[in-house]
Parts: sequence; C-alpha cells; structure tokens
Amino acid sequence: MATASRQLSKREQSLCNGVSPWLSPLAMVLTQDLALKGFFGHLRVIGAEHLPKSGAVLMAPTHRARWDALLLPYAAGRRVTGRDCRFMVTLDEMKGLQGWFLHRLGCFPVNQLKPQTASLRYAVDLLEAGQQLVVFPEGRIMREPGPIRLMQGLSRLALLASAHGLSVPVLPIGIAYGRATPRFGDAAALAFGPPLTVTGHGREAARRFSDQLAAAMAAAERQALEAVGRSATEGGFATPVEFSNV
Repeated sequence: MATASRQLSKREQSLCNGVSPWLSPLAMVLTQDLALKGFFGHLRVIGAEHLPKSGAVLMAPTHRARWDALLLPYAAGRRVTGRDCRFMVTLDEMKGLQGWFLHRLGCFPVNQLKPQTASLRYAVDLLEAGQQLVVFPEGRIMREPGPIRLMQGLSRLALLASAHGLSVPVLPIGIAYGRATPRFGDAAALAFGPPLTVTGHGREAARRFSDQLAAAMAAAERQALEAVGRSATEGGFATPVEFSNV
C-alpha cells in the first residue's frame, strides 16, 4: 500500500499539484454556496441512489456548459461522498490563471489527440486509490441538439483499469439547464444513471461499451431535461456515433 501511495504521489507531482488543503474548501464555498446558488433559480440532483459512496468510480457526464464542472462536485463531491472529484481535462484548460487553480483542485491534463502514458497511468492510480474520476467523454461542450457522440478515451481507460484487475463502475450522468446557454435564474439539473461495467478487451469492446454508455448518458440527460422543463427532443438522444480518437 505504501509503495502504491508513493507511486501515486510521484506521478501526481509530474502532472499537477493534487488537491490543495486550503484552496479546496474555499473553492467549495465560492462555487457551491455562492456561484451556483446565486446564479441558478433551482438546483436538482436526480438518481442520487446510483452514486457509490465509497470505492473507485469513473464518472461520464454529458458536457453542456462550463457550469458542469461546478455541478458535479455539488452533486458528488466532498460534502456528499466525503471525496473530491478528480477531473481529467484538456491541455488548454490547464493554462493561465484558470490552470493555476485547476492544478490545485484535483485536475490533471491529457492530450486528447495523443494521450501520454503518464496521464493514463495516473488515472488508473487514482481509481486504484478509490477516487472519483470525472472524464467528459464527448470531449468538448456540446450545446446543439443531436446524437451524443463519444470519443473512446473513457472506454479505453475503463478497459485499461479492468486489465489492471479493477472492477470500476462507470456512472452515466446527464446535465441540463433551463436554456441551452444558461442564464441567470434558470434551473439546473444533474441526473445519475445506473452504473455500468465494462467487459472484454480491445477496440471492439471499446466500441460496444461506447454505444452502451452513450445510450445511458442520453437516458440520464432526458431526466435532467424534463426536470428543468425542456423537451427531451432538445437533447442528444439519437443513435450514438463514436470517434476512433481518444
């Protein structure tokens, strides 16, 4: 266990600064108590019974706005599960002032087009340590209606964890707002779907799991859309299409 902990710490130092013991509590107050509750007229979390309260979990949320990254810790973070949400984010998001904060709030970078081995191993290390890891499988914010299109990075990560002997539940999550571009006073909702488990190995297994995950994310997003008073046809519920890149 001590060796695993040292390995996690070493890889963490090469990618980010972990979770700051002083910045993280401050960020919770600023984002959850002030920003979210001050901006949105109503916040709703659906399907909380599907959220594991212990053990590793790989979260797969739809990506509809920058607010998503604040809603996830609100619904599943330290105040709910006693654990932080660790985010895998793009290289661009880890730059500048924003990057300075993200480096100290449990985020770490990945090159989507050519993921580095260190990032993938660190992600598996976090899961081995029983952490909550968030990966947006769509790869970017998608506001326009249409089919949910997933990049296969999350599926491959789940398969990699399975190859390391980890049975990690993958949690499909749907997020919706009163309008496609949230405005002051809108409602916001986050819906957890039943957890999925990846099986098999190789590209075909990744494709199959991406199909299954996209359908589950769409079902969760339907619930979130209905909770904010929008038609389910405004979300991405058609036949999913996957990209071969990460």
